[in-house]
Amino acid sequence: MARYTEAVCRHCRREGLKLFLKGERCYTDKCAIERRNYPPGEHGQARPKFSEYSIQLREKQKLRRIYGVLEDQFRRYFQKADRIRGVTGETLVQLLERRLDNVVYRLGFSTSRAEARQLVRHGHFRVNGRKVDIPSFSVRAGDQISVRERSRKVARIQESLELAQRRGVPEWLEIQPETFTGTVKALPSRADMTMPINEKLVVELYSK
Repeated sequence: MARYTEAVCRHCRREGLKLFLKGERCYTDKCAIERRNYPPGEHGQARPKFSEYSIQLREKQKLRRIYGVLEDQFRRYFQKADRIRGVTGETLVQLLERRLDNVVYRLGFSTSRAEARQLVRHGHFRVNGRKVDIPSFSVRAGDQISVRERSRKVARIQESLELAQRRGVPEWLEIQPETFTGTVKALPSRADMTMPINEKLVVELYSK
């Protein structure tokens, strides 16, 4: 399986904002944006001129990197969103929000989506009582996500739950930390996406 293995802090610097890819490190002075708030590379501190295409491309890259999906997978999400009735950009964001690894992160069982992806792959979570180890699994309203009984002693999961209060849980989800269980109360809406993303630019890019 293809995956990005380089330093993810470069992504934040390239996009010019915190994408919260490194968990708790993003809240400290060690965050790359706090230390070097300019794009990586020898020309990072230059003043580039942005074309319409480059602006659209940066927005797409930003959204793709937030959720940790590669280009081909992101394109398939867009094609699926384009076939569903409704506003394509909002549907795209909703599909990404419904990924199991994102839901695990949003519920506070991990400090980052990358960590959530690894925990899901290792089989630490169940959906409606059944083991699911596919990070891209799409949750539905009413689904219950729980930590496997013997995984509740995993230090990373326990520490993440203690730190999750800083982020908070979106309204479409509900967490019961004492039972290591979360519930999908409703499908996410555009308002639940708190990162500064203009999904219309992504639609314009793929519509060319």
